Amino acid sequence: MSDIKQLISIVIPVFNESESIVFLLDEVVSVMSFYKFNFELIVVNDGSKDNTQQVLKRLTLRIQELSVISLRKNYGQTAAISAGFDNSKGDIVITLDGDLQNDPNDIPKLISEINNGYDLICGWRFDRKDKLINRKIPSKIANKLIAQVTGLKLHDYGCSLKAFKKEIIDDIKLYGELHRFLPLLANIEGARIKEIRVNHRSRQYGSSKYGIDRTFRVLMDLLTVWFMTKFLTRPMYGFGFVGIISIFISLVMSSYLIVLKIIGEDIGNRPLLMFALILGIAGVQLFSFGLLSELLIRTYHESQSRPIYRIRSISSTNQN
Repeated sequence: MSDIKQLISIVIPVFNESESIVFLLDEVVSVMSFYKFNFELIVVNDGSKDNTQQVLKRLTLRIQELSVISLRKNYGQTAAISAGFDNSKGDIVITLDGDLQNDPNDIPKLISEINNGYDLICGWRFDRKDKLINRKIPSKIANKLIAQVTGLKLHDYGCSLKAFKKEIIDDIKLYGELHRFLPLLANIEGARIKEIRVNHRSRQYGSSKYGIDRTFRVLMDLLTVWFMTKFLTRPMYGFGFVGIISIFISLVMSSYLIVLKIIGEDIGNRPLLMFALILGIAGVQLFSFGLLSELLIRTYHESQSRPIYRIRSISSTNQN
């Protein structure tokens, strides 16, 4: 049974999905009504160039829970999801794709797990209905790489079907193309995360908006998230450590060359001299970057009133 006072926000970013969006919203409304959930539907039209906007406008006339956010142009999925998050009012926020490949019948399972004490529930498309070469193989490689680099062991980072507690959404700031790393961003905020198997369906209408070229962008974003995970509040540990090592090696090499010079050898044409100079300069620069990063991080946290910790709960015994 659902808590009728609990509001569920369902965020669906769409781009050129005029053929599928009617069927998807009807499915979502049917499932949510069957389980008697109190819900709102937020569809973010990410600058679609087909007649998606006209279809959504007609749907608002018959679906009272539906709100449509139309972006001025195609900003990308991260921006569309962020717009949905910013305009959601629910205690629980559900995200899913607009192409009918996510199954709305899985939504109650995600809500149930959130109500069991988790902050984020991630869908796992264990029987994925996508092309092997273009989608499944690159996705498996990316998932293993992300899990290995970050330490957060999930089978499927790319599944859009997820459920969030509202307080986790409020702590996450999206930019770039970091939507695919939402579990990692939530993990940085101390979220309790669980992954469950969900149904995945073949695409019936339109074509996929992703290609194999997406792999390069994933790798670049992975480096960003990895650095945030390791050094968000202590960048000096990253830059400073490498800088000190470089300076130390440079000093050792320079000392060796000085000894050779003292005993009468010519060191002017030695490649080692140039290498020692480069390492020394690079080490000083990296150490300086670390100091500047520390100042920037301090300014960021203080100007945004952003705490370096998150409190889950406070328990106390009142004494008279």
